[in-house]
Amino acid sequence: MKIASISVFQHDLRVKNGPYTMSYGEITALDTTLVKLVTDTGVTGWGETCPLGPLYAPAHADGARTALSALAPGLIGTDVLSGAVMHQMDGLLNGHAYAKAAIDIAVYDALGKSVQKPVTDLLGGALRKSVPSYYAIGIETPDTAARIAREKRREGYQRLQLKVGAHSPEVDIEIIHRVGQEIAGSGMRFAVDANRGWTTRDAIFVSQACRAIPMIIEQPCKTVSELIALRPQLAHPLYMDENSVDLDRVIQAAGAGFVDGFGFKLTRLGGLTPMSTARDICAARNLPHTVDDAWGGDLLAAACVHMGATVRADLFEGTWIAAPYIDGHYDAKSGPRIEDGHIAVPEGDGLGVTPDEGMFGAPVFAT
Repeated sequence: MKIASISVFQHDLRVKNGPYTMSYGEITALDTTLVKLVTDTGVTGWGETCPLGPLYAPAHADGARTALSALAPGLIGTDVLSGAVMHQMDGLLNGHAYAKAAIDIAVYDALGKSVQKPVTDLLGGALRKSVPSYYAIGIETPDTAARIAREKRREGYQRLQLKVGAHSPEVDIEIIHRVGQEIAGSGMRFAVDANRGWTTRDAIFVSQACRAIPMIIEQPCKTVSELIALRPQLAHPLYMDENSVDLDRVIQAAGAGFVDGFGFKLTRLGGLTPMSTARDICAARNLPHTVDDAWGGDLLAAACVHMGATVRADLFEGTWIAAPYIDGHYDAKSGPRIEDGHIAVPEGDGLGVTPDEGMFGAPVFAT
């Protein structure tokens, strides 16, 4: 089975009741890119990549589509096997893992359909039928953050993430304490995520001031060297997110022991193929991690849920999906949804999601 054609689509994902605020700015809509891969046997696979705007990471929507236009012609005739396609992509274009991820996800979708198996089976097998999700509270006032924490506790979420880094450290400390009080005794895990918005000084100050609150601190500062310097001075475990740019960095951080876990983004690493390797590295070092992406619709959500279902329960921090923050689904019936703080693994072959192609209009380009 070989790749016969590739089509690329653009679609806007509007933020419900937006904007959504993080340490570096507000988000009102995200520009997502969808890939439709058709094989010479008539099987169709879908993939997606959705960078979180131009400032979050060295990735952006126009860049994804430009990279895909460079990759697609050279992939025609390639065997639909993840290793073969990844090798071919790396020979055609250096870097741009976030664009290659959309192709990689589409390959898994097509391969699963061709052998009538879900993607979880191709990744080693599902360990659960549904995965725990977590809710991310954006930059809010103390009162609003506390109210949202109460709501999400009632809704059954097992983990709560709080965005910080846009206020002063003193306000961040107040918000952390308010949220910590709301979820105390519930068993909910608590992550405080600065998205690189703190200095090392602020990270130390906040951690020491919140010493009594059980939580982890995720990506407080911009660079790996800052994380290395911070680790012995924090009162809390340290997770790396934005600096987990590739498998080499994951191996470095896991081997050196300067982080206690990871916030993984599927497309940042390059798709399901490298994410499965990152999962196994973490299993070898007993490092907890999430399986997420920065944003995206049903296809990207389904890929994250399939991968999350294969992670050891004691190391799995959950899967965040954008569904609660955006309007509508590509697949009205099978698009991933959060119920009681969990996401059911989509049933069916491949990703288990069949997008309504008519939503996307004409392709930006096709080969």
